[in-house]
Amino acid sequence: LGQSWKMAVPEPLTALSRWYLYAIHGYFCEVMFTAAWEFVVNYNWKFPGVTSVWALFIYGTSILIVERMYLCLKDRCHILVRCLIYTLWTYMWEFTTGLLLRQFNACPWDYSDFDYDFMGLITLEYSLPWFCASFIVEQLVIRNTLRLRFDEKADPSAAMATGGTANGYVKID
Repeated sequence: LGQSWKMAVPEPLTALSRWYLYAIHGYFCEVMFTAAWEFVVNYNWKFPGVTSVWALFIYGTSILIVERMYLCLKDRCHILVRCLIYTLWTYMWEFTTGLLLRQFNACPWDYSDFDYDFMGLITLEYSLPWFCASFIVEQLVIRNTLRLRFDEKADPSAAMATGGTANGYVKID
């Protein structure tokens, strides 16, 4: 009673902010995938997950491009078709970045021991995991990241002290 509410006008995250979130997501998933792979293949209970710092650039950029694809394709084709497109993109991106990094002896992966590899840079054995990952990236990561907002004027300590809410409204006296 007697209190007024003012709606905050938060802005969507910048492309750089989204890139950062996508990079961290990809980096984390790479470490978790390699740990799980090490357990399944070698029964290693230590779960040593590994990756390279290059994964930050590779995943961040790739998922930002997939975000653009999602926004263009979401109303035009079925999710299974989109995931197939994302998977093909992933193979092209993995091959291209791997080929570039190989020129500097910096490519952190080598699929030469896989049955269906191409130049050791990509392998068909990962097609199902890449397809599933593309589904998860679209449905959970991209869609939720696009919903995030940044309120430059918000003071987090003031919101906590005044009982501000998480629904975009800030209580002011």
